[in-house]
Amino acid sequence: MNSFESVRGYLQSMVSPLQYLATTPKQAIDWAVENLVTRRQLIEENQGFKTNELLYQEQLMQLRMLKKENSRLRSLLASPVRADAKKMVAEILSVDSDPYSHQVVINRGANDGVFEGQAVIDDQGIVGQVLHVGTISSRILLITDVTHAVPVRISRNGIRLVANGTGTIDRLTHNHVPHSTDVKVGDELVTSGLGGKYPEGYPVAKVSAVKQDESHPFAQVQSEPVARINRLRYLLLLWPEQPTKIFSSKDDLAALEESNNVGT
Repeated sequence: MNSFESVRGYLQSMVSPLQYLATTPKQAIDWAVENLVTRRQLIEENQGFKTNELLYQEQLMQLRMLKKENSRLRSLLASPVRADAKKMVAEILSVDSDPYSHQVVINRGANDGVFEGQAVIDDQGIVGQVLHVGTISSRILLITDVTHAVPVRISRNGIRLVANGTGTIDRLTHNHVPHSTDVKVGDELVTSGLGGKYPEGYPVAKVSAVKQDESHPFAQVQSEPVARINRLRYLLLLWPEQPTKIFSSKDDLAALEESNNVGT
């Protein structure tokens, strides 16, 4: 009996490696399949994470853009506009591709009450005026266009000049300025109100260069617009202030008192 057990144990020891070798391919295949499934899952999860990250980044960009636009609108509405003046926010639809023509198209037109010659500003100062009015859009002539000119005055001393467009977004020129004119680099130029196009007192530009060459009949004066002409997105349309009625007789005053007493 003991000898039989010995033989059995001997045979078992010989068969065990064979059994191990026989089961090894199956185990290897199971391991490979399991790892392939795990790898595929990891790849799919990784791809999902990348997709979600891309979506979150896009949403983050939208939030940043909305935050910037909200800030711009707040700055625009806080621009130096008289509290009693009617105003309307407009958005730029397109910019003229001609480098010598500084014009933009906005999303406001006759349906919104826009009219030709209407003053347009941004949150810094004067931008231009309405050139053409359509039903739902309008074309704006910018102050830097070579055909545009706006009457201005120097805030420091009230001297009147004319700011002419040069076709360059960061430069205006002032012609026929006598050498004796008290104008200095850094002087702020605001609308003078002459001509009726622009209300008085709105910022237009700052003097950037003054050259007084006696070989020229006039001083050469240049300024830089305060409006960010090359970064415009939102604009503000201005309406003229309603004139206050002046009563010329006692009858007018009596009529006013009578209208005020109606319904009291």
